[in-house]
Amino acid sequence: MSGVTLVGCGFVADLYMRSLASFPQVRVLGAHDRDPARMAAFCAHWKIRELPTLQSLFDAMPADGVILNLTNPGQHHAINRACLEAGFHVWSEKPLAVTMDQARDLHDLALSKGLQLASAPCSVLGEAAQTLAHAVRTGVAGAPRLVYAELDDGFIPQAPLEAWISESGAPWPYVDEFRVGCTLEHAGYYLSWLIAMFGPVRTVVAASAGVIPDKRGVTDAAPDVSVATLFFHSGMVARLTCSIVAPHDHRIRVVGDDGVLEMAKAWDNAAPLKYRRRLRIRRRLLEHPLGRRIRLKGPTHPMLGRRGAASMNFALGPVEMLEAIAQGRPCRLGGDYALHLNEVTLAIQNAGETTGAQTMQTTCAIPEPMPWAR
Repeated sequence: MSGVTLVGCGFVADLYMRSLASFPQVRVLGAHDRDPARMAAFCAHWKIRELPTLQSLFDAMPADGVILNLTNPGQHHAINRACLEAGFHVWSEKPLAVTMDQARDLHDLALSKGLQLASAPCSVLGEAAQTLAHAVRTGVAGAPRLVYAELDDGFIPQAPLEAWISESGAPWPYVDEFRVGCTLEHAGYYLSWLIAMFGPVRTVVAASAGVIPDKRGVTDAAPDVSVATLFFHSGMVARLTCSIVAPHDHRIRVVGDDGVLEMAKAWDNAAPLKYRRRLRIRRRLLEHPLGRRIRLKGPTHPMLGRRGAASMNFALGPVEMLEAIAQGRPCRLGGDYALHLNEVTLAIQNAGETTGAQTMQTTCAIPEPMPWAR
């Protein structure tokens, strides 16, 4: 398998490096950061080559390799575009771009050049998401009727943010996180799962707001809470919440005719899936209090231990892209899928109080299940 290079050596880059180590067939050819000191510390920690300029990074790339854009969201469009113009496939951290004009520009450029362009998150390729999707496809809980999904992270401005340091010494960029917003940063974790299960979204009815006025002195913060009702072309309806205010809750529940499929951890590739069969006991209707564990048969993918808030293998997306390039097929998380995910996320983030129903202008096919989840 070919190699990858990294642009951006901040907090998330360490999570990628730890994940890439679980795929020894992938070569990490070097990393670039606009901050020389940060680049030096990162590369020394991981024992990889420093690439002091974007051009030196391009010079180190094979034609069938992938550039991982791990910069701050505000830089995604410029860096993604530069890499595509130079003729390289790109895996972008979320979001693909912070406006739809920028996202369409990147989508069209990649298409015109015959290049792969995809974006995080890649947890949809992980065991937890694939197990849930398989259970939905095979009707474990009967026909699905409704989804409740939560991505609430607690009252984050009061957390010990300064103590959140990555392996190579990078601080968690809380100022940028507050300015970008929790919806743009996190909604994709469950939106990607929902699109993989139920296809593209037709209409978004959402509201977003900033309810904490001062977050560690950041007064120009994006909304810190959003609530969305999603209407899918397939007929499915889902509610999704995102916040850095409400108590921590990462559950997803798919309500079916016969019971409920429930998972408690969005950021754990090995999170258990429970099926709670619906029961009628005397004059009461309830779901089974214990539930039955649902598993896939056979091995899935390399698992990682908990790092900070997550137990996720961040390399699943880049490895999927490398395999797609080698096999001459589109990446599961690229093209129209990445563009649609970006549009739905922005629609929720920017909804405010009065936007009302928004009809999505993009669409996509349902990504193929992973081979071990069919």
